[in-house]
Order: sequence, then C-alpha cells, then structure tokens
Amino acid sequence: MERTVKLIWDFRGPDAPATAAHFLHHLQAYPLEGLDPETGTENNGPSHSIAYMIVPESAIRTLRDALKPHRGIYVESP
Repeated sequence: MERTVKLIWDFRGPDAPATAAHFLHHLQAYPLEGLDPETGTENNGPSHSIAYMIVPESAIRTLRDALKPHRGIYVESP
C-alpha cells in the first residue's frame, strides 16, 4: 500500500486563520486529475494556522513543484 503525505502551508500572524482559509480555496480549485485529496485547515494557536492537502506519495513531486508547500509529513492511511 502506498504511503500518504500531508503537504502543509504555514501561515503566521494575526490574520493566519483567514489567510489559511483563503489559501484552502486555491488548493481546492487546483486541477488534480485522478486524485481526490483530503484538504483542510488547522489553527495551531492564536498566530499560527495551516492549510493542508493529503495525497499519495506518488503525487508528491508534481504537486511539490507546482504548489510549493512549506513542508510535508507522512500520515497514516485511513
């Protein structure tokens, strides 16, 4: 079974939650042929929020080069 990766975009400052939510709309609008990634936002404190996309490891190179996430972590498949 292929591993999955959570691509993460970090946003900091007082507007971090709103910026992450706005960026999420762009992630969801990005054309992903054959993929149905889980996307969302998380608030990690008053001045740190993230937008994320969970994708199969095989899609990493293409998405990394196109979308330039700040970081990525392996996650357990559901």
